This record gives sequence, structure tokens and C-alpha cells, in this order.
Amino acid sequence: MEPTESAQSASSPQRSRIAVAGASGLIGTALTRALSDDGHEVVRLVRRAPRAKDEVRWDPKEGYVDTAGLAGCDAVVNLAGAGIGDRRWTDAYKQEIRDSRVLGTTTLAEAAASLDEPPRVFLSASAIGYYGDTGQRAVDESAPSGEGFLPSVCVEWEGAAAAAHTAGIRTVFARNGLVVSREGGAWQRLFPLFKAGLGGRLGDGSQYWSYISLHDAVAALRHLLDTESLAGPVNLTAPDPLTNREVTAAMGRVLHRPTLFTAPAPALRVALGEMAGDVLGSQRVLPTRLLESGFSFAFPGIDETLRAALR
Repeated sequence: MEPTESAQSASSPQRSRIAVAGASGLIGTALTRALSDDGHEVVRLVRRAPRAKDEVRWDPKEGYVDTAGLAGCDAVVNLAGAGIGDRRWTDAYKQEIRDSRVLGTTTLAEAAASLDEPPRVFLSASAIGYYGDTGQRAVDESAPSGEGFLPSVCVEWEGAAAAAHTAGIRTVFARNGLVVSREGGAWQRLFPLFKAGLGGRLGDGSQYWSYISLHDAVAALRHLLDTESLAGPVNLTAPDPLTNREVTAAMGRVLHRPTLFTAPAPALRVALGEMAGDVLGSQRVLPTRLLESGFSFAFPGIDETLRAALR
């Protein structure tokens, strides 16, 4: 039987009140479902007028949160942010990517810090884009930030949580890898192509992809919420990053389809613009702190990760 997020996570038996921004996204939807299934009270932050008793209004661009709705929360989880691959990177959209993360995190961190009884943990999403292009070199949380647009965004994103840290709230940054799911992210686009026999490597295929199953991403977030010894950055990636060529071969194996097509690097640069650098870049990222804290992956390898996503 496939393990559930609740069975995999080291969740506390005590029922908690947890506020989640970005609850309607890929990871947020799965996380809030798992928390609710275990009896936790989930407060969803929404940008519109609340329509349910579990919703709380916020406006990250205006720096507003209905702090009364956060009262009594044991944790605040920030998963909000404009999609990296949703649109071509125009100057305007790059600003939206940055602002949606930095302004949102600042707003929530300041709101959490202002409460008479602050939450015990502020958990904010980040990304392995922090490290930039690492080539063939493996990196973990001890590595410095890289150069370029995404690393600079991640540095500001994490820095925006300063108010929570200064207030003495345990502050954790989940540096997410590529989440494997049919419901969203890169694989939502890859699966149909490969199923149609149109999949193949990107560029020369030598770039490393640091992936994680949706199940393990959710279980890891719950582990971060419950593990008091964890603060600061934690990489959420499977233990064995693979090259794009290896991932392509695994897609062919699991889906029983040929993987003969190739997207040449020049064509990707024309089609994707500046974002092509992220697609063709290599990130060999290791989850050192996650493993050292006792987390166990349900789907550590690519084949089982792909099969889990297809169930």
C-alpha cells in the first residue's frame, strides 16, 4: 500500500492551528489536505474576501494581513509566489516573480512577529535556484548563493523573513527542488509529451535535475514544522540528483515510450528567452540537513517517484 503523507511524516500527536499562504498551489493543496486529514486546523490565507470560516484575508502587495485570523496559530507556512515557468520572463514578469515572494514573505513575517503570542515556527518556501548553476559539482545547504536572477530572488526571499527571526520565531526555509507531479510544475507538461512519444532530452542532457516526489515534499514540510532543531535553509530534494539524460531514460522506462526527440539548446533559448538558462542549467543539490535530521524518503529514486506521480 502506498504510504500517505501523514504516515510518512513525523507529525506531532498534538493538534495544531496552522496558517498557510499559497494553499491553492500544487504543494499547498497537498499539504493542507494532509494536515486536515490528520485533524489539524488549517487557516487559508486568501487575497479576496473570505468565503469560509477557515479563510483569512491578506494582501501581500499592500502589506496587509488580518492578524486577528492568525491568533492562536502554532505555525505560519508561506508557499505563495508567482510561478517561475508560467510565462516568458519579461521585465514585468520578473518583477512579479520577485515581488510576489519578497513582499509576501515580508508581510507574513511582520504579521507573525506582531502577534501577542507568536507562532512557534515560520516556515517559508524558497528554492534550489538559490545555488545557481552548479555544473557537475554537488552542493548542500553550506554552499553560497549563485549568480543570476533566480539566486538573487532567493536571497531576497529568504531575507524577507527577518522580522520573524528577530522576534525569536524558529524560521525555516524549504529550498524546494523540482516537484514531480501530474498536477502541476514542470512534470505536468512533461508527462503528456512523453506519453505521446514526443519526449527527449533538453540540450545535451548533461545538466543535473534535483527532483522530489510531491509526497516527499509534503512529508518533508511537515517534518520541518515538527523538528524543533531545524532552522534556516533545508534542501527539499531526493538524495540522488540525476542528469536530464538519466531522467529522460527513466521517463521512457516507466511510460514504455521512445525518447528519441531532443530540444536543442539554441531552440530553447529562442522559445524560452532568459528562462532557458534555468532549463539548461545544472543543479546537483543534496538534502544533507534533511537526512541528518532523520527524515526518510518514501520515494528516493526516480523510477518510483515517476510511478507514484502516475497513480
